[in-house]
Amino acid sequence: METHDELRASAVYYFGEKGFNTTTISEITEHAGYAKGNFYRYWKSKDDLFLSIMEEKYRLYRSRRVDSLNQASSMDDVIEVIIDFLDQILDDGKWARVFLEFTIHAAGNDEVRQELNKGFYRLSSDLFADIVEPHRENPAFPSKKLGAIVTALFEGYLIQILLGSTGIDKEDLRQAIRTLVLHIDKS
Repeated sequence: METHDELRASAVYYFGEKGFNTTTISEITEHAGYAKGNFYRYWKSKDDLFLSIMEEKYRLYRSRRVDSLNQASSMDDVIEVIIDFLDQILDDGKWARVFLEFTIHAAGNDEVRQELNKGFYRLSSDLFADIVEPHRENPAFPSKKLGAIVTALFEGYLIQILLGSTGIDKEDLRQAIRTLVLHIDKS
């Protein structure tokens, strides 16, 4: 497990510093002090390694929200928990950029795209629906569709930030998500 952990730590470092696309398996293994063959004992590809890192990070983000979700008594409370979850991603240094870069990369590979669309890698529509459904006042608008809209707003915001746009900030995003979800739920 030491080899695994050292290779993974090297990958986390390089992905954070250089991004997903420009990081090579050779860099990861050299930095960790191992031959390239060691990499393939644990992962079948750089995509596979990245997905495992992404899953671990999202698991950490989600573990931080469990108590808050259990204490939520209204849709407004739940939306605040979801927004805090999204803020954790934004505040995780360079990783918001790397997550977005990998998402774009995955769009060109059917197998990776299908894997990425599983709920434990992102705020999926299914996951969003499960979180908000117990607090819905008017479930006429499908929760899954609402989750997809929230995800689109968040990922659109990430793109704006990465392109250097200063037209909106995190508080604008928070307000837009809160307003949209609460409006749709009360309609």
